[in-house]
Parts: sequence; C-alpha cells; structure tokens
Amino acid sequence: MKQYGAEFIGTFWLVLGGCGSAVLAAAFPALGIGLHGVSLAFGLTVLTMAYAIGHISGCHLNPAVSIGLWAGGRFPANKLLPYIVAQVAGGIVAGGVLYLIASGKADFTLNAFASNGYGEHSLGGYSMQAALITEVVMTMMFLFIIMGATDKRAPQGFAPIAIGLGLTLIHLISIPVTGTSVNPARSTGVAVYVGGWAVEQLWLFWLAPIVGAVLGALTYKAVASE
Repeated sequence: MKQYGAEFIGTFWLVLGGCGSAVLAAAFPALGIGLHGVSLAFGLTVLTMAYAIGHISGCHLNPAVSIGLWAGGRFPANKLLPYIVAQVAGGIVAGGVLYLIASGKADFTLNAFASNGYGEHSLGGYSMQAALITEVVMTMMFLFIIMGATDKRAPQGFAPIAIGLGLTLIHLISIPVTGTSVNPARSTGVAVYVGGWAVEQLWLFWLAPIVGAVLGALTYKAVASE
C-alpha cells in the first residue's frame, strides 16, 4: 500500500505541476513561461519525485511506464493494475485541485485545460495520424531512456536527471502536436473535467503511449542484452 500511495502522490504532483504550469502560467505571456517553461515543469516533476519516491515505488507515475517496465522484465504483472489505478486516481485528484485553483480567477473559462488532442484540438493543427506516431515514438524513447538510466550497469544516482531531462525534451518536441501526453494518467487527469472532445480523443492517449512503451522496453532489451 505504501508503494501505491507513493504512486498516487507522485502522479498527483506530475499533473498538478506540469498541467498547472500550462493552465496557470503559460496562458499569460507576461509571465514568460511558454513552451519551454511547461516542458521544464513536466521534467522537474519527474526528477523531484524520482528522488523522493523512487526508493519506495520506483516512481513510475505513468500506466505506460508500468506496462513498459513489465514488458521489459523489470516489473511484476500482479502489481500492474493497482499501480495504474493509483496513478489515474492521483491524476484525477490533481486535475480537481487545479480546477479549484484556476476557477478562482474572475474571467476563468475551462477551454482545453491542458488536455491532449489532435486535429482541431492540436495546438499546431496536426492530424490524428501525426498525433499517433508522435505519441508512440516519444513514449518509446522515454522507456528506452528509463530502461537505460536505471540499468544496473549505468552510473548510479543519476537516473532521475536523465529521465527528467528526457521528459523535458519530449515536451519540447511534441507539445505543438498533441500537447504531449506519453502518459495516460496525465491525459485522463484533466480530460475528465473538460469532457466532450477531450474524453472522445482520450483513447489515443492510452493506446499510443502503451504501444510505444512496450516497443521501447523491448528495443532496449534487444540492444542491451548481455
């Protein structure tokens, strides 16, 4: 239960910190956060939580990561469902806290609320196909980084930095395409409050990250096998 609690808190922090930076700060150009600030915010949430709870739960914070680590032989199947439930619950609670904060502004409108989307709901107007490819490839590389950085042969103590910076880079690349998911819990945590189109498009942000995570884990196993 301590592991599941850690995953709940960690995913709560990821959604509150990452999506919060987009909803509360990036929406105001005068604050100067923009694409770079949001990307860094997501990376920092993972980096800080990796040091805080990595020794408790492994700091997955992401159903796709848990599934990918299982596919890579690093995580037991019997913990998959509880981890995913804890992660999604943490994301949804964070979305609720973010909504309570954001709605305290007089002219608040829900709009996208940092939800991921494609087509007319993509920041850059990218198609469903482009979104699907982006999410698969970005999550694939994310799992490759995670598997490599946490390999027993890798330098010890630096994995959170590599993983956090890896997530930052992924956001710098893909925010214009999908708003960057690579994490079904992150997508679900805000989409449930937007409803409508955000929930209708949510399938892609479950399917693509999971497929990408499995591919990334299997690729790393093939490359790094001794």
